[in-house]
Amino acid sequence: MSAPAPATGKRRPKVSIVGAGMVGGSVAQTLAMRDYADIVLVDIVPGLAQGKALDILEAGPVLGFDTSLEGTDSYESTGGSDLIVITSGIARKAGMSRDDLLKTNMGIVRSVTEQAVRESPEAALIIVSNPLDAMCHVALEASGFPRTRVIGQAGVLDAARFRTFIAMELNVSVRDVTAFVLGGHGDTMVPLSRYSTVAGIPITELLAADRVKALEERTATGGAEIVGLLKTGSAYIAPGASVVEMIDAILLDQKRVLPCSVLLQGEYGVDDLFVGVPVKLGADGVEHIYDIPLTHVEQAAVQKSAAAVRDLVDTMRRLGSP
Repeated sequence: MSAPAPATGKRRPKVSIVGAGMVGGSVAQTLAMRDYADIVLVDIVPGLAQGKALDILEAGPVLGFDTSLEGTDSYESTGGSDLIVITSGIARKAGMSRDDLLKTNMGIVRSVTEQAVRESPEAALIIVSNPLDAMCHVALEASGFPRTRVIGQAGVLDAARFRTFIAMELNVSVRDVTAFVLGGHGDTMVPLSRYSTVAGIPITELLAADRVKALEERTATGGAEIVGLLKTGSAYIAPGASVVEMIDAILLDQKRVLPCSVLLQGEYGVDDLFVGVPVKLGADGVEHIYDIPLTHVEQAAVQKSAAAVRDLVDTMRRLGSP
């Protein structure tokens, strides 16, 4: 279903997607089908962005969209972007330590961020590169942007997985399910079941405690489950759709309340750290951070998740400034 288009005669918003791999290509395809933004897909691999862009364009006559979509290996075409999505980075390879992976992706994210924001200094950034929360720190420093314009995509995907599992468990429509997830993107994330509902009814009232716990655990390991099934590669369709939900919220000024990784400055008892929390997304980026009351157990879980992110940030500082 297409999102509403801006009024006739107005400039279409411009979105640049850095990294034309599986996630970047999925973002481009899903956003193109919305038919309200011009898209530039960038990748250093010769022909990759150009080929994916052309493939998506050739679906336009069948699916009914007229999106302008350009593939390129140059940042010049990205100039004047309203929003930049950064998906660049490598997956961990055999024999590669966590520190090796972290240092490599730090360099990649820093480089692409600097090049992209040089061309579009007023853009908002959505970071998708992993490890997500840590890479948000790199992008924040590299861009020099305020925290309202550097946003990590993780919670939307994690909540979508939680919603899916809840709907499957109860045999109900996902449209009637809401889900709440806090914390870092990884197995320390904190699905909050008492805030997760089916048509307004908390799932803790609909499911036995052991089933709720099982759904929480499956959500926390949702990415690993897909990696295990695929054998090679990782999820990209749901991550791409999750990015586009954030893009819609910002570029269409929808004032959506979505879980995103943002720089906390005292909220939830966390300071100077990117952690996933509910925020209002609109034309100004992060327009409000919702600091909701938690139980002692929930607060402890959020602190544990934040500590895992802090460990990554500290490691980056040891390896070289983020």
